[in-house]
Amino acid sequence: MARRPLSAALALATGAAVLVVPAGLGAGTAQAAPPGEKDVTAVMFEWKFASVAKACTDSLGPAGYGYVQVSPPQEHIQGAQWWTSYQPVSYKIAGRLGDRTAFANMVSTCHNAGVKVIADSVINHMSAGSGTGTGGSSYTKYNYPGTYSVSDMNDCQSQINNYGDRGNVQNCELVGLADLDTGEDYVRGKIAGYLNDLLSLGVDGFRIDAAKHMPAADLANIKSRLSNPGVYWKHEAIYGAGEAVSPSEYLGSGDVQEFRYGRGLKQVFNNENLAHLKNFGEGWGFMESGKSAVFVDNHDTERGGDTLNYKDGANYTLASVFMLAYPYGSPDVHSGYEWSDKDAGPPNGGQVNACYSDGWKCQHSWREISSMVGFRNAARGQAVSNWWDNGGDQIAFGRGSKAYVAINHEGSSLTRTFQTSLPAGDYCDVQSGKGVTVNGSGQFTATLGANTALALHAGARTCSGGGTAPGTGDSGASFGVNATTQSGQNIYVTGNQAALGNWAPGSALKLDPATYPVWKLDVALPAGTAFQYKYLRKDAAGNVTWESGANRTATVPASGKVALTADVWRS
Repeated sequence: MARRPLSAALALATGAAVLVVPAGLGAGTAQAAPPGEKDVTAVMFEWKFASVAKACTDSLGPAGYGYVQVSPPQEHIQGAQWWTSYQPVSYKIAGRLGDRTAFANMVSTCHNAGVKVIADSVINHMSAGSGTGTGGSSYTKYNYPGTYSVSDMNDCQSQINNYGDRGNVQNCELVGLADLDTGEDYVRGKIAGYLNDLLSLGVDGFRIDAAKHMPAADLANIKSRLSNPGVYWKHEAIYGAGEAVSPSEYLGSGDVQEFRYGRGLKQVFNNENLAHLKNFGEGWGFMESGKSAVFVDNHDTERGGDTLNYKDGANYTLASVFMLAYPYGSPDVHSGYEWSDKDAGPPNGGQVNACYSDGWKCQHSWREISSMVGFRNAARGQAVSNWWDNGGDQIAFGRGSKAYVAINHEGSSLTRTFQTSLPAGDYCDVQSGKGVTVNGSGQFTATLGANTALALHAGARTCSGGGTAPGTGDSGASFGVNATTQSGQNIYVTGNQAALGNWAPGSALKLDPATYPVWKLDVALPAGTAFQYKYLRKDAAGNVTWESGANRTATVPASGKVALTADVWRS
């Protein structure tokens, strides 16, 4: 296997195996269960702890997320790249994202918002070099004063080069990182001490980074030493066809991330028919649903290319809708930042001043995704029912009497009468914010635009309550403009109403890029309001470019919203 420059290899460190491991698409898992009734985790990749705390209060708690996963909190090597977080030099909470106080405050704030906290935990290895850590600790590759010395490392001090050899995978060095001997009692005790420290601060669970590179028995022993040995535990163990170490080996001590799930979604949404998803999961040979953690993408796979990522537009968004609607596994929603340089660290050192600015993508709050968290919570425990597909890229299915979703991944609209098991009555389509009426036979008729979805659930019966984005109300305008942008640019709308910013670029409303290149936003305006509007583009420096042409005009109808969803940016 070709040797890579260390920087490139480390850009995949920990999931590093994503590039190092053969990526073939495997076969196929159902409701993995972190404890509690809400099993969706928002993975706030490289967000500062203070920013995570604010998100728990402002968006994660209200949307119904059960968990937030934070990036590794321990002291690590210095450097701007994201992967520096995955090279520990001590177990002090003193990394780029915040100190011990900030971490503890974040846990408390998230708990108050009803959101539990999972810490990404790097316990397989230490650093690849020497220097001074983010918390001031001096270290060399095999010597970490007060923590480890060379005698605590595995004897194989060369890089992993054979994934068909168990000893090579678990005793040698992942992309040159000093490999801890987790079979040693002292090392097990130090790791357990670190995790127990996090538990003392209120952490509710752990993602075990690079789990495949540690024997399952070692991890089970470490977990048995915790103050809460039954704590939620999620192994990162990447599937590779024909490899010596299988992810299923780790099911005895916790859930395991099912990497074939995200690969499968990319395969289907890019190259196959959504109709093939009817038995997605265990029917594809994946691990058991109740022990599998799943995702559309994570920080490694979005960069490595073996899954979809935010650059894939509607394919990515609709795959996320499917994941949250379909009862397989426990879903992770990745929320990261724009990148062109795969090594680049987080904007502003991880401080998120506002979503959709400074490059922060905030996938967790995209309406199409966040609205499905409530859907999943309402549908919990309900099997798939009333499956329909057209043999191609249009599918629909229910979750018993609690929820129903339809996805149109074709290039033209879909008008159909759908059969559900929902009780008769009014519902809110949480994808669009529009009302839908189900008749006494469980049927409703609706039109879905190309590459859109519709989702109904028992927790959103009217659009004036939990069904629409905050502040949108029942009357107003649904903006949707097709506009291409470059990294750091966003699309806004303004107009001659106070609700639209009164033509002031600084008060213009930012549109949601979840279905890029179409940018969307619903705005509440009184029924009958005639108004003018235009779109504008802002870059990261705040420079404004207005679209050309005359002011656009529209009028809010007597009921509902005026649909402006076919607008195209005028160069």
